[in-house]
Amino acid sequence: MRKVAVIDGQGGGIGSLIIKKLKEEFGDALDITALGTNSTATSAMMKARANKGATGENAIIWNACRVDAIVGPLSIVLANGMLGELTPAMAAAIASSPAKKFLVPLNQENVEVIGILKDPLPHLIEKLVERIKEEMHV
Repeated sequence: MRKVAVIDGQGGGIGSLIIKKLKEEFGDALDITALGTNSTATSAMMKARANKGATGENAIIWNACRVDAIVGPLSIVLANGMLGELTPAMAAAIASSPAKKFLVPLNQENVEVIGILKDPLPHLIEKLVERIKEEMHV
């Protein structure tokens, strides 16, 4: 079974949408760990049917190198992303992890990725699920 970490912060809305789509597409073929920068985000992702969840800096750092893939908004690799909820140590652990990263290019951190179309979030998540399917052969 492939292990996937979905990382989100603030209210966990993006991570919840991602987990719902992954569960619809892959069912139990993926072992999904919800990693929240705060308990609200983790709780929301658990309600979306993640297999397990953990909260905070240590949980994110410890799990980042123990999964096959990491999924979340672009800000999870930006130090002080998510209005400061994502610490530099979290960003470094995620970026340095050998796991494949699937990042949704939302421009919320005053960072713009040039060449990316500004699709609505549901369309981006559909594209994300298709890439995971292609890459992970699930």
